Amino acid sequence: MIDPRAVVSPEARLAAGVTVGPFSVIGPGVEIGPRTVVGPHAVINGPTTLGADNHVFQFASIGDAPQDKKYRGEPTRLVIGERNVFREFCTVNRGTTHDKGVTRIGDDNLFMACAHVAHDCVVGSHTVFANSAVLGGHVEIGDWVILGGLCAVHQFAKIGAHAFLSGGAMVRRDVPPYVMVSGDPAAPHAVNAEGLKRRGFTEEQIRAIREAYRILYRSDLRLAEALARLEPQACERPEIRAFVDFIRAATRSIVR
Repeated sequence: MIDPRAVVSPEARLAAGVTVGPFSVIGPGVEIGPRTVVGPHAVINGPTTLGADNHVFQFASIGDAPQDKKYRGEPTRLVIGERNVFREFCTVNRGTTHDKGVTRIGDDNLFMACAHVAHDCVVGSHTVFANSAVLGGHVEIGDWVILGGLCAVHQFAKIGAHAFLSGGAMVRRDVPPYVMVSGDPAAPHAVNAEGLKRRGFTEEQIRAIREAYRILYRSDLRLAEALARLEPQACERPEIRAFVDFIRAATRSIVR
């Protein structure tokens, strides 16, 4: 299933059923799982591991060296899960020794054309990166996050699960779970209620999340006061516990 015009290093390991299109380059230290499809003119460099059933479209660059001036060629890695789609001109870089040395991507993610995942990022599962959505280094993205086209996330920022970043949003601070943000700089707009419905959250859970959002963003309370108000709810509701714990662990402060 390897086109004779492709260049595949003898030090790469390809599982059964892998397809490699013409003029693609698979470098040493690359491991590709079963049934993964690498389209024409794609480049995958290692050390990089891709799980099963991924699809890398033409002109994508996966696993190349980090775009970091401090990087000196140290052996770092990129680890990608299963069933991810990388569309045209996507770029995903390996980690650096200034963090854990690895960039990680979960399962079932869609990276549309020209999306970029920088060094040392951690991306969960079931996310969508619309066209030209980009991450700075060391960013963490939770499960089910949607990033609109042309949005950008500052290095070291964290985006909580089920958050929604509108197109063109410039995110400089952490975004709590469930929250929709937009603008430059990105500001909270509402709860991602429609997304939560699609993922099986009950009406009662969504009401509780809306109330938590109101306490945090609409009650003119200081952050510590809002968290104190939310703590009793967090003890009873896992969805609010995730909200509160994320805010307490924020490292760049949260969008407000």
